[in-house]
Formats: sequence, C-alpha cells, structure tokens
Amino acid sequence: MAGILDFQQYIGGADQIKIEQAFPKDQKNLVYNFQQNITGWQFELDYQTIVVDEIAFNRNTGQPNFANSTVIGTFAKVELAGQTSVINAALGTVRVTFPQNMYTGPIIPDARQNVPIVVVALTWTDANSPANIHTHRWALIQCWEPDVAAGDPTLHVNYTALTVA
Repeated sequence: MAGILDFQQYIGGADQIKIEQAFPKDQKNLVYNFQQNITGWQFELDYQTIVVDEIAFNRNTGQPNFANSTVIGTFAKVELAGQTSVINAALGTVRVTFPQNMYTGPIIPDARQNVPIVVVALTWTDANSPANIHTHRWALIQCWEPDVAAGDPTLHVNYTALTVA
C-alpha cells in the first residue's frame, strides 16, 4: 500500500517548497521579510510548468498526495523580469508578484491525471563574498476554470514529453 508523499518529499527541498492549488488567472503578491539589511542583494524569479501523470488527494485534509505520481513532461522555463521590488532595503522587505496566466494551456476539468503544476522559483543572492544563494519554490497545481481550454495538456504544441533511457 502506497503511503502519503507530499510535494516537498516528491520534488525535494523541505521547507523551501510551498504547494497550493491555483487557477491560471490567479495572481499572488507576497512580501518577503528578511529581517536584515538587504542592500546589494539580487533577486530573480522564474517558473516552469511540469506535468504529472496522476495526483491523488487526501479525503480528510484535501492535501495532494504524490505517492504514485510521475513527472511525464514539461513546458519551457520562463524568466520573470520586473516581478520583484525592494520595499525597504534597510528593513529587508521585498515584494514578489506571481503574475496570472503563467500556464495558458489546456486543463482537464477536475483533473487527477495529466495535471500541470507551475513551479515558481524565487532566488536571492546576498552581498557577501563569497555570496550566499538561496531559493524558495512554489508549486501551483493548475485547476480548470471558465475561459481555460478543457483538454489534455500533453497534447499542447509546446509540451515536451520526458523520456527516461
């Protein structure tokens, strides 16, 4: 019998990965508070959509279970310029925007198979020498909504299947 496997265990990264279900039209604004002076720090934001063959959900908690999931393909990585801004360098606050429509392909309504997941990575590099580099990842399970084409993401022209030799 398969156990419960969360996204942190599935894709790796412990506390540096957060997972949510989201609609393609959702836009998320976050404020990171580093609680220190961040003068000279660099911030990068990018994302890539992966497709998993199946996802189960815990009936009691609603949390996704990746115990039987396999990544079967991807879409191209995208760099997100202009989506991070330092609010106050001395206090260490940064605004990060996950824009809407990061995934624009088809989604199977109430999908449990061939599910697109947008993985957004925020990477920051401090001003030390040598620099410390850290990344947080957000996994956004894409859910069908009106105005999204109902269909199989693996049939989209920009989908790239993964093959393991």
